Amino acid sequence: MHVELVSEAQHESLTDLLCELHAFYNDGATVSREAVREHLLGNLLAAGSPHRLVVASGDDGAVVGLAAITLVYSLVEFAPDRRKHCQLKELYVKASGRSNGAGRALMAWVARYAVESGCCRIDWPVKASNDRGISFYEGLGAGRVLDRLSYRLSEPQLSQLAQGLGA
Repeated sequence: MHVELVSEAQHESLTDLLCELHAFYNDGATVSREAVREHLLGNLLAAGSPHRLVVASGDDGAVVGLAAITLVYSLVEFAPDRRKHCQLKELYVKASGRSNGAGRALMAWVARYAVESGCCRIDWPVKASNDRGISFYEGLGAGRVLDRLSYRLSEPQLSQLAQGLGA
């Protein structure tokens, strides 16, 4: 298993993995490969993107897993050893590649990167219904953050709030 920042040679197999990821989060819905590839190159891997895309691949170079990370600074922790952390936006391993060590290898790479970058922790969300993912994370030694909830503001409420209109 090879784990590294994504290379240009891996863009096509990463596009395939992102299509599968889309279906995972959207009840099997499909998305155009071209739209995914355009988003990957034009946004996620663009020069100004805050994300780093880390991939796990086999000897053939094909991507079997992905970790998307961002290094961020706390607004409430000011001590030098507490202020920087790593935000794991996504960890995903292809259905056909699960239980082969790719997820653990990706998380180990992310942990090394976080430590080397001066981070004191890694934070990430997980779908409440993702029992397998939760078990995996707890198996790594991660603890559930009990005092945090996740909220989302989407359309049409997003535009209503932006225009000063309320519920």
